[in-house]
Amino acid sequence: MSGRSFTLVLAGAAALAACVPAPVTAPPAAPVERAPATREEAPTRPTLPPPPELVAPARFGLPSAIAQGGLALGTAPAATTRLTLDGAAVPLAPDGRFLIAADRDASGTMTLIAALPDARTVTATLPVTPRAWRLERLDQVAKVPVPDADFARRRPAELKQIAAARAVEAASDGWRQRFRWPVTGRISGLFGAQRIYRGEPGSYHAGVDVARGEGTPVVAPADGVVTLAADPPFTLEGRLLILDHGAGLTSAFLHLSRIDVGLGQRVRQGEPIGLVGHTGRASGPHLHWAMTWRGKRIDPQPVAGAMPAG
Repeated sequence: MSGRSFTLVLAGAAALAACVPAPVTAPPAAPVERAPATREEAPTRPTLPPPPELVAPARFGLPSAIAQGGLALGTAPAATTRLTLDGAAVPLAPDGRFLIAADRDASGTMTLIAALPDARTVTATLPVTPRAWRLERLDQVAKVPVPDADFARRRPAELKQIAAARAVEAASDGWRQRFRWPVTGRISGLFGAQRIYRGEPGSYHAGVDVARGEGTPVVAPADGVVTLAADPPFTLEGRLLILDHGAGLTSAFLHLSRIDVGLGQRVRQGEPIGLVGHTGRASGPHLHWAMTWRGKRIDPQPVAGAMPAG
């Protein structure tokens, strides 16, 4: 573009701009006077209610299942004030630990209920796993009859003493320990074994037998308190010793040739308590070790673990 043309364009633009009316400017608005806000009239922010208190979840500490004739150690929810198992009270330690057991013939599930201070309850169910018990069928042999009149006369008082000894629930923490075998040797009788006489079941074997020679020392499998020291011997059990390990758990030692501790004595794990014998109804020297938890019969073998070699 030439310089002359550029000058003409600028001149045209200036003339066009001169034809546009100038904008009208409104006068400034007078300020509006407002009364100062008083304290009562000052705006207030709405307040929100405080958030609801968070409640910590309450849970049991338990294994996934319990076997027939087995023990289970658990922890109750924090601040539990009362604990029940299938409606029956369960002893609860100050730290929330507890012990439960399943009888040899238990089935289905077991229900634990913990009561909390705020009226809540926490429920846990524990399945009972079945075990294959050793059954011996004797189709040609009749069930052995109960012994003579002397046995019938003496037995009620003996059973009463045994029941009283198992109901003591002494203050002991032996139930928390890892149990050991009271005597080592060949296991000659299994817990839960049962004979069937011509279709009629006899009583199942309620303990584990360890075959050892007469006079072999027997030691406490865990801490406990002596609640029964039967001497003279009972008709079936012979010289019988019962230890209370606390929390409702007891051990009984049958057929002893000698008892070396006294009623009410506290014994420590591994301390000698007597000697193997064959007093009472026994075919030869051995130790019969039986365990119960609040009336439920327990298999001592899984409690003590594998039998040490030698």
